[in-house]
Amino acid sequence: LTPWVLGRREPLEVYGPVGLLKMTAHVIEAYAADIRERLEGLEPANNQGYKVTAKEIVPGIVYQDGNVKVEAFEAQHGSWAAYGYKFYTPDRVIVISGDTAPRDGLADVYRGCDVVIHEVYSWVGLERRAKKWRDYHSSVHTSSRELAKIVSPANPGILVLYHQLFNGVSEDELLREVKESYAGEVVSGRDLEVY
Repeated sequence: LTPWVLGRREPLEVYGPVGLLKMTAHVIEAYAADIRERLEGLEPANNQGYKVTAKEIVPGIVYQDGNVKVEAFEAQHGSWAAYGYKFYTPDRVIVISGDTAPRDGLADVYRGCDVVIHEVYSWVGLERRAKKWRDYHSSVHTSSRELAKIVSPANPGILVLYHQLFNGVSEDELLREVKESYAGEVVSGRDLEVY
């Protein structure tokens, strides 16, 4: 809702798995008093910017305009319906993994991409954690070793690590873990940086 308060004049478009429509309706309901105050009270706001156009998606092309085409692909995140996204622009192809454990076909999705932005956890650090955490993270996330194995045949222009679960290791140590088995360029992602 903040972009509406700051002047957005059209409904927000959101895309996601089944359940998104319900979640969106509940968020709007939770903020009903705030919305009403902005529409009818002293704080002026337009009557469209708070609205949301939610679209529940399935794998495939989920959005396209003159600048970008977005393809959703299945991610493996336990019992959750989860997606990663592949963005096709005139000059680059960019993949964002979403939360995912390794699954068959990811290397094919990533093949030929200029940028792969992928979640990762430190396998060294995870070994120090309790069994329940090892079981959980290894079933819904991607270890540094698994990530190196997935992206090596895909050979992206650059691998950007995000949603990094360090588990007690440093950023440099996590990068080293990936680089042990991956020869391509890899960086630790930072908000607002350009890759």
